[in-house]
Amino acid sequence: MKPYSESCDQNRRPILEVLKREIAQCRRLLEIGSGTGQHAVYLAGEFPELAWQTSEVPAMHEGIHAWLADETAPSNVLPPVSLDVCKDPWPETQYDAVFSANTVHIISWPQVECLFSGVGKVLEPDGVFCLYGPFNYNGCYTSESNARFDLWLKQRDPLSGIRDFEVLNALAETAGLKLKKDYEMPANNRILTWLKAC
Repeated sequence: MKPYSESCDQNRRPILEVLKREIAQCRRLLEIGSGTGQHAVYLAGEFPELAWQTSEVPAMHEGIHAWLADETAPSNVLPPVSLDVCKDPWPETQYDAVFSANTVHIISWPQVECLFSGVGKVLEPDGVFCLYGPFNYNGCYTSESNARFDLWLKQRDPLSGIRDFEVLNALAETAGLKLKKDYEMPANNRILTWLKAC
């Protein structure tokens, strides 16, 4: 049975609208933390010229394969590679786009650092990194619902939690990325986009 995430269905269209602006000309995309695989199957179908590389920790691969086996899955989605951002070797392939949704508030802070460092290595000059999720600004929550969500995250795993935009942007700059745009999204989420410096 295919795993299912309701939030993937809820946020996929707003994410698609941003990606249409950001990755329309891209040809090789790495998705970090593909989760169930739903985002890859839906979003990649809108970019038929794009090779969409899924990645996840091995425990999640079975579910992604189930989505890719569906007869409606687009042919440009590639089977998942194993990627624990701190433990596994990153792909040797260079990408002109990297996408990640709902990851940095789930993983630990050392893993967030590894993620940005890895993106800086696999992204081509002028490539774009699109990061979706909730973020704090100037150390403050953007909504009461995000504050409650952060509390729930930390009760479940003290190493997780909503991250501060300013600190993430500093990591991005260290990795050779420059902020391009900060998109407001539904349900108090954002998409942050960075460009790899030439």
